[in-house]
Amino acid sequence: MRIRTQVGIVGAGPAGLVLSHLLHRQGIHSVVVEARSRQHCEQRVRAGVLEQGTVDLLVEMGVGERMKREGLIHDGVEIRFRKQGHRIDFKALTGRGITIYAQQEVVKDLIAARLGAEAEIFFEAERVTVHDFDSTTPRIRFHAYGEASEVLCDFIAGCDGFHGVCRPSVENAVAIYERVFPFAWLGILAAAPPSSEELIYCYHERGFALHSMRTPEITRLYLQCAPDEDLAQWPDRRIWEELQMRLTTSDGRRLTEGAILQKGVTGMRSFVAEPMQCGRLYLAGDAAHIVPPTGAKGLNLAVADVRVLAAAFAEFYAFGNHHLLDNYSETCLRRVWLVQRFSLWMTSMLHRIPGNDSFEEHRQLADLDYLTSSRAAAQTFAENYVGLPMS
Repeated sequence: MRIRTQVGIVGAGPAGLVLSHLLHRQGIHSVVVEARSRQHCEQRVRAGVLEQGTVDLLVEMGVGERMKREGLIHDGVEIRFRKQGHRIDFKALTGRGITIYAQQEVVKDLIAARLGAEAEIFFEAERVTVHDFDSTTPRIRFHAYGEASEVLCDFIAGCDGFHGVCRPSVENAVAIYERVFPFAWLGILAAAPPSSEELIYCYHERGFALHSMRTPEITRLYLQCAPDEDLAQWPDRRIWEELQMRLTTSDGRRLTEGAILQKGVTGMRSFVAEPMQCGRLYLAGDAAHIVPPTGAKGLNLAVADVRVLAAAFAEFYAFGNHHLLDNYSETCLRRVWLVQRFSLWMTSMLHRIPGNDSFEEHRQLADLDYLTSSRAAAQTFAENYVGLPMS
């Protein structure tokens, strides 16, 4: 099977699907090749915090109706330390907020929109490889339903994540910048109403904790743990006891508990591949960069990438102009490194760092004190958290 298209997209996560839909709205044909099943893509639990710019783009694309109905709009977050909560008011500081809407729900909406437009998405593609991207006739090869298949295209968008095939295909042409953290997050989904109307980021002597939510009935919570943590050593009772201990307040507020539906350990790393393009292969999203989840930026950064890439493809097909394509990497990397800076700062401020002495612990507390007592510091935090301007 041979298919001809303009843009071949590897990966049906948020980056690949948003790109495909943006191109469709510009009259540019694309084909999406995805190694996982549709069910897997629609059910894998990932981030749930959407910046205002991401929300606005999804609405503009015509895929935001369910998000507007079901998403939870937050105008601030709580920073908790020394058993005291301090609210950062995003609305007052920036005029914007964030929306809580799980990544898998975004993916469901995007897949429905693409299939509704009769897009070609090949799920469960096997042995995916990319070829000839240093020429004007790139191609994606894979097996679908046991049949050898090939997508012939003008360009390839590598949106297949950190463990995908696209970045390794250009590893000799990119520099890798990476930092792996000596801790991880133990995350749970619980059938319990959220204990707060907004997210709670907590610094505690036993380690970081985060209270988030997915719906008015489902809470998402995290505990700092070791990267090699054995989940068998974390029965439900121990998890709730640790969460209660870390997130307790001096006035005795406690978390609402419920059945734990899912648990897992998430590693923490910062990663950037530079440049984000090689020939006619363009990397986007987690294929090009990873940020620690503390700043809730992964999905939002992927959407920012493909917004730039879609505009570059549109300029090329409308006017034959390569300018935006040639500058894709430089344009995206400025935002990528600003987001890396913010995510690293949040991570370093809120986590107990193995090997740190009491001096560093006091510095962290001073950072938290300044953040929660200075309007200038709070405004800088808010501007970064709700999302830097797309331009």
